[in-house]
Amino acid sequence: MGIELATAGGVARIFLDRPQKANALDSPLLRDLLSALESASKMPDLRALVLGGHGRAFCGGADVNELKSLTASTAGGFVERIHEVCAAIRSLPIPVVARLHGAVIGAGLEIAAACDLRIAAEGTKFAMPEVRLGIPSVVEAALLPRLIGSGRAAWLVLTGEAIDAQRAFEWGLVEELGGDESLERVVSGLLKADREALRMQKALLQLWEEAPLAASIQKSIQSFADAHRNRGQSPNSQSGSDPD
Repeated sequence: MGIELATAGGVARIFLDRPQKANALDSPLLRDLLSALESASKMPDLRALVLGGHGRAFCGGADVNELKSLTASTAGGFVERIHEVCAAIRSLPIPVVARLHGAVIGAGLEIAAACDLRIAAEGTKFAMPEVRLGIPSVVEAALLPRLIGSGRAAWLVLTGEAIDAQRAFEWGLVEELGGDESLERVVSGLLKADREALRMQKALLQLWEEAPLAASIQKSIQSFADAHRNRGQSPNSQSGSDPD
C-alpha cells in the first residue's frame, strides 16, 4: 500500500494507494510518490503519465496525524516534500494528466494543479481548507492564480469552502468533466502527437507562465526552428500515427 506504478503502451499510470485514509499525504507516501515520478522520468519511451488515486478520493490532503505532529522545526521539511513532488511533476518532459474524483483537497489540489491537464469525475469536490486549520496554503498553491485568476484563487484559499466539479470546470481549474472514457480519449490524443513536439510544448507552456512576453516569444521562435532542424535530422516522424 502506498503507490502503484504501471506502464503500458507508452503511458505510465501512478495511483495513490492509501484508500483507507482517502490517500492522505504523509511523509512515507510523499517519498514513494517522488520515487515513482523519478522512475518515470528515466523511462525514455513514455509519451504521457496519468496520476490518480485508488478508493473513494483522489487525495484528501495532508495527513491529519502528521499535521498535528509538526513543529516549527519540522513543518518546513514537510511542505518541502510536497513541493518536491509537484516540482517533479512539472519537470517531467511528458504531459501529466490528473484523474480526479471524490475529493481533491489541500495538498492534493496542489499536486493536481502541478499536472498539465485535469479531468474530474462528476461529484468531485475541491477545497483549500488550510486557513481553517490555522495554517496558510503554500507551495504549489501559488499555481492557482495562474490557473483560475487571482480573485477565484483568493476565494478558495481565504474561505476554505469547497467547490464542486461543475464550478471547477467553469473556473478553469479542470479542463474536462468525465470519467475513464474521457481520460482515455485525452490520453489517446496525446499519443497521436509528435513526442518531441509535445516535450517542447510543455516546456514552452511553463516558460509562458513566468517569463516576460518578449522572452516567451523569442524562445518560441527558437523552439520552432529547433523543431524543424530536428525533423530534418530525423525524417521519420515519432508521432503515434502515420501521416495520411
